[in-house]
Amino acid sequence: MAQTPRMTLSGIVLDSPDAGSLADFYRRLLGWTVEQDDPGWVKLRSPDGGPGLSFQTETQYARPTWPAGPGDQQMSVHLDIRVDDLEAAGAHAVAEGATLADYQPQDDVRVYLDPAGHPFCLFLN
Repeated sequence: MAQTPRMTLSGIVLDSPDAGSLADFYRRLLGWTVEQDDPGWVKLRSPDGGPGLSFQTETQYARPTWPAGPGDQQMSVHLDIRVDDLEAAGAHAVAEGATLADYQPQDDVRVYLDPAGHPFCLFLN
């Protein structure tokens, strides 16, 4: 049996109609710094290390529907963000441009939509 090659997850990439504006939203939301800023591509770096979060411009981007129904554009990924204070973190997310999703599947988790429509969850530490 062949040995599995060493692999390290270095980042997560979200598509959007404008990589720069979505990256700016997450930069403000998370307090991360910009590591790379090229036309159509921006990468943020976590101050704690670990995988970065990147954004690429996709001209054919279709905003997902949360929750998706038959025939709706489905999300392909969502982010889980651990917080110390769910209410304060939610207020911060909204102030930065997020929208509280109409559908909330759990009492101890809040689902928000970023400006490009990607769902992300805030949950208590």
